[in-house]
Amino acid sequence: MAKSLRKYSCWIALACLVVPMFASYYFDDMFSTLSHLFENPSVLQLGWNSADYGLYTSGYSVLCVFGGLVICGMLLDKWGVRVTGSVFVTMMAGGAALVTYALTSGFQPKASLTTAYVGCMFFGLGSEIAGVAVTRSIAKWFKGGNMAFAMGLQLAIARLGTAFALVVSPKLVAEKAAGQTYSLIETARPAFLGLGLMLAGMVLWAVFVAMDARFDRQGGLKDSAKTSEEDVFRFSDVLKLLKNRQFISIALLCVFFYSSIISFKKFASAILIPRFDVPVEAAGWMVSMLPFATVVFAPVFGILVDKVGHGTRWMLAGAVLALVAHLMLAFAPSGVPLYGYLGMVFLGFGYSLVPAAMWPSVPRIVPEKVLGTAYSLIYWVQNLGLMSFKMFAGKILADTNLDNGVSEAGAVRVEVMFVAVCVIALLLAISLSLYSRRNPHLKIDLPDQS
Repeated sequence: MAKSLRKYSCWIALACLVVPMFASYYFDDMFSTLSHLFENPSVLQLGWNSADYGLYTSGYSVLCVFGGLVICGMLLDKWGVRVTGSVFVTMMAGGAALVTYALTSGFQPKASLTTAYVGCMFFGLGSEIAGVAVTRSIAKWFKGGNMAFAMGLQLAIARLGTAFALVVSPKLVAEKAAGQTYSLIETARPAFLGLGLMLAGMVLWAVFVAMDARFDRQGGLKDSAKTSEEDVFRFSDVLKLLKNRQFISIALLCVFFYSSIISFKKFASAILIPRFDVPVEAAGWMVSMLPFATVVFAPVFGILVDKVGHGTRWMLAGAVLALVAHLMLAFAPSGVPLYGYLGMVFLGFGYSLVPAAMWPSVPRIVPEKVLGTAYSLIYWVQNLGLMSFKMFAGKILADTNLDNGVSEAGAVRVEVMFVAVCVIALLLAISLSLYSRRNPHLKIDLPDQS
C-alpha cells in the first residue's frame, strides 16, 4: 500500500510543495530588476538609496545566521515537517505582509527601512525553514527513486518564481520620465502580487499536510517508523554531523557558490545597465536567463545524477562556469550587450549543475534522522555569506555612484568581488571531488541504484 500510494501521489505532493517555494523566490527577487532605482533615491517617494536597499535585502539572512535556522532545523527533525513547516510557511507570509506594509506606510525612510528590515528577517527565516521542510519532504516521498530529478524539478519551478519576478516587476513599476517620482503604491506593486502568490502557497501547503498525514497513517513510514533507539534524533547528533568532512565541504561550497549568484541577482540591473549599456527591460531579460535556464536544465541534470552519478564532477563543472561568467561580466569590453547575454548563459548552466548534484548528495552522507538539521546547517552558512555579500555589494555601489546614479566603476568593483568568491567555490569543488575519489566507500558519485 505504501509503495502504491507513493507511486501515484508523490507527484501531486510535489506539486503542492513547489508553490510556496515559487512564491518565496518571487518575493525575494521582486526588486532585483528595479535595483537601479535605488541609486537615485530622489525619484522614490520611499526615499531609499542603494545602501538602504542592500541593508534591506541582507535582513533576509539575519535570523537565519544568528541561530534561528540551526535551532529550527533541529526542531524540524524533532517535530516533523507538518508541524514545523506549517509554522514557518505562515511566518514567511507574515514577514512578507510586514514588508508590504512598510513600503506603503508613508513612514520616514529610516522608519520604513527598519520596518521592512524586520519583515524581511521573518520572511527570510520562514522561507529557509519552509525550504528545508520541502527538501526533507521530497527526500521522504521519493526515497524509492527519482530523488535528484524531483529535487531538480522543485528547484526549477521555484526559480521560475525568480524569473517571473525579474520579468514582471519592471512592468508593474513602469519607467518614469525624467523628474517624475515613483509613489509608494507604485513601488509596492510587486509586493502585493507576492502576497497573493503566498496565499495560494499556504492553501496548497495545507493540502500537502493532509496528504502527508494520510501517507503516514496508511503505512508510508511503516518500515522506518519502527526505529531502534539509536535511530532517534538527539541533539548530540549535531556534533557528529560537524565532524563529517564531506558534509562540511558541501556546506562551504554552497555558501560561496550561491553568494556569487544570488547576491549578484539582487544588484543585477545596477551592474548590467552601466556595464553593457542596455535599457532596463533588456537587463531584466538578461538576468531572467538564470532562472529560465534552471527551469529547463535542473531537472535534466537531476536525471543525469540519478542515472549516471558523478555528482562531484557536476559540481566542479558548475563552479567553473560560474567563474567564467563573472570574469566575462567584470572584464569583457563595456557597452557590448552580447557579453552580458553570454555571461548569463554560463551562469545559468552553473546555477543548474551545482544544485542538481549537491542537494541529493546530502541524504547519502548523513543519517535520515538528522537530515533536517543537515540541510539547515547548509542553509545557515549559505545565509551567512548572502547577508555579508549583499551588504558589501550595496556599499560598493553606494560609494561609487555618480550624480545620475550610474557608475560602471562600481559595477566592475562588485564583479571583481564575485570573481574572488567564485575562485574560492572552485577550490572547494576541486577539494570535494578529490576527497570523493580517494574515499569511494562514501558512494557520493554513484548513480541512484534504487
